[in-house]
Amino acid sequence: MGRFHRILEPGLNILIPVLDRIRYVQSLKEIVINVPEQSAVTLDNVTLQIDGVLYLRIMDPYKASYGVEDPEYAVTQLAQTTMRSELGKLSLDKVFRERESLNASIVDAINQAADCWGIRCLRYEIKDIHVPPRVKESMQMQVEAERRKRATVLESEGTRESAINVAEGKKQAQILASEADKAEQINQAAGEASAVLAKAKAKAEAIQILAAALTQHNGDAAASLTVAEQYVSAFSKLAKDSNTILLPSNPGDVTSMVAQAMGVYGALTKGPVPASQDSVSSRSSRDVQGTDASLDEELDRVKLS
Repeated sequence: MGRFHRILEPGLNILIPVLDRIRYVQSLKEIVINVPEQSAVTLDNVTLQIDGVLYLRIMDPYKASYGVEDPEYAVTQLAQTTMRSELGKLSLDKVFRERESLNASIVDAINQAADCWGIRCLRYEIKDIHVPPRVKESMQMQVEAERRKRATVLESEGTRESAINVAEGKKQAQILASEADKAEQINQAAGEASAVLAKAKAKAEAIQILAAALTQHNGDAAASLTVAEQYVSAFSKLAKDSNTILLPSNPGDVTSMVAQAMGVYGALTKGPVPASQDSVSSRSSRDVQGTDASLDEELDRVKLS
């Protein structure tokens, strides 16, 4: 008779003809509704064309039948207005980054408004977001600039790392070279010190052996022979390095030179001079005086020349 009586349950139901009539049939399954494409303005004044898909289910058939005339149309309009409202709170960059949070916000707003209709929105998904051509070109330019920036930064970082590595290598090379020079100088100094010490030891041993030999029988004669040999060797090298020569008065008298050398040796050792050598010493002294006079005359001739 036009008044709500009851809700028919699934299964067998008996209706009284003329009095009972089925007015609304509601499906309790999940319903998929395509939200038409619409325009929305973001927080930074960019106009977008956006559409989506809405998933809902009727939880209370009575409210869905008597609470609203067309529940699907009402929910669709509510989804569109809610989507425009939520997009107006976000900038263009955040629309792409916060897509999931935008979907969750639309679902919460729809559920709060559709509770009195007996309808529950399960989820909302944005399908496509269409950006104006100029904005799309600017976004592409921005992306390209960002990529060039990253490439430049990476290249500069690579150059810096390369320069640091080269400088570090040169530093290590200089340190190693200085350490090698230091070790070489230390080794060279140690070698020279060892050589000097070895020479000193050898000379000391030679002096000891010579002193021991001189104290033996006929040691003076052997020393005289050595001095004579050295005199003859030095006399053979005269006038080889220089043209100016100073000679004694009698350079061929080897005996006098040996006597002088032995006299110097005897004076240093302060030992007794044999009697046989007195005549030689006196003769050598006369020869030395003569030699000095000859040297003075030779010097005068050199000065005059």
